Amino acid sequence: MSLSTTIKSIQDIMRKDVGVDGDAQRIGQLVWILFLKIWDDREQELEFLEDDYVSPLVDVSWTDARGNPRKADDLRWSTWAADAEGMTGDELLEFANDKLFAALKGIDVGPRSSDPVAESLRKRRALIKSVFEDAYQYMKSGHLLRQVLNKVQANVDFNDGKKRHLFGDIYEQILKDLQGAGNAGEYYTPRAVTRFAVDRVNPRLGEKILDPACGTGGFLSCAIEHVRANDVKTPDDEAQLQASIHGVEKKPLPHLLAVTNMIVHGIDVPTGVRHDNTLSRPLRDISFRDRVDVVITNPPFGGMEEDGIESNFPSEFRTRETADLFLVLIIEMLKPGGRAAVVLPDGTLFGEGVKTRIKEKLLTECDLHTIVRLPKGVFAPYTSINTNVLFFEKGRPTEAVWYYEHPYPEGYKSYSKTKPMRIEEFEPEKAWWGAREENEHAWRVPIVDIRARGFNLDIKNPNTPEDTHEDPDVLLARYERERAAAAEIRAQLHQALADALEGRA
Repeated sequence: MSLSTTIKSIQDIMRKDVGVDGDAQRIGQLVWILFLKIWDDREQELEFLEDDYVSPLVDVSWTDARGNPRKADDLRWSTWAADAEGMTGDELLEFANDKLFAALKGIDVGPRSSDPVAESLRKRRALIKSVFEDAYQYMKSGHLLRQVLNKVQANVDFNDGKKRHLFGDIYEQILKDLQGAGNAGEYYTPRAVTRFAVDRVNPRLGEKILDPACGTGGFLSCAIEHVRANDVKTPDDEAQLQASIHGVEKKPLPHLLAVTNMIVHGIDVPTGVRHDNTLSRPLRDISFRDRVDVVITNPPFGGMEEDGIESNFPSEFRTRETADLFLVLIIEMLKPGGRAAVVLPDGTLFGEGVKTRIKEKLLTECDLHTIVRLPKGVFAPYTSINTNVLFFEKGRPTEAVWYYEHPYPEGYKSYSKTKPMRIEEFEPEKAWWGAREENEHAWRVPIVDIRARGFNLDIKNPNTPEDTHEDPDVLLARYERERAAAAEIRAQLHQALADALEGRA
């Protein structure tokens, strides 16, 4: 059975369970189950690779709701879920609710330690606790839960190279399902866009990489692949890469997906991916130690932050619009010479008021060297909002902005689920990037012109082939003349035909 078919069959089983209400709960249930299976598969690898490896799911201590200390000998997937004939029914349900979830939510992380093995164990337990603190076991039927576990056990094997490769496709399907169940403003970035953005920013080994609104980890996973392909040659290089990946996600389910995604991409203990709201920290508290070399992100847009968040920002930049606050934050988070690629809606480009002041700050403190204007439907079918990828470098002011208008592929009029954007479409941009010249898709706007426009960055392509449509009045007059001429010709034909018939008679 293919992995995609497995996911669909699991969701069909969950639909029979009275405790699981709607797509969001089905996805939440599926994701924590997949997390534990993938974690177990990864632990099997680590046991071979590390002589002193200790599972964080063995000898787990926690305190129950009544304040009583509790302990579980072994909560690994392989001990309670892997056996198809193992626990089921009420026994399985009681274990999942009263032992497994209680333990993982309240797991005793332990103190920091100078011993590398003990500290590694502490970090792994802290990660599991953060993942499960907002996860839920929704299912009410232990028999249906057993069916789900058996499907996962039989068909999901992270140590199978072929299935590991296909897991990215399954992730895409889960993300699409999650988007369908999500809220406005949450748009998961197509892989073609993430790969292009990462390729152009070009993060390298030793650089600190951040996605401050990481969602399910798409930009971070592309960054990992990019650095590994270009720079990682030794185990020390790999260790350096693993320590350089950082992300923050506000919502629990995407955070769980992001952590799982990092494990799938070989980040053993992805403690750099935190469950938090990046915007909740006062901007003035950001120190040089917090700053990063690379930011790659698609912050939520069209949404509003909760009351009080804007007070973390200077008065001239205060707004409740999420994307605007993230742009201010990103400028502050970058080191001098730091690089960023940020997906933003058209509204940011032409917006006034606070948006104007934010854009002036961006153009003054950073070199906004490129804006790639994406066509409609990139995020279809979830939204038709026009979007752009802004590329900038901190440390010098903008002298001019290059625009590149990404066209639809030949034969396309829009994107869809069956016709998504493909990475190959960005080859013309890549070829143009190094030696920039104006063409029908690219144009340059000096900063003096942008200032004169009041920092309105929504600048249309001046090189688009001109429309050949004439003035409607001219076209109408021409139509009337041609219609009259056609009527005269018809009259002549009628007369000729009548004359011919009369002559024949």
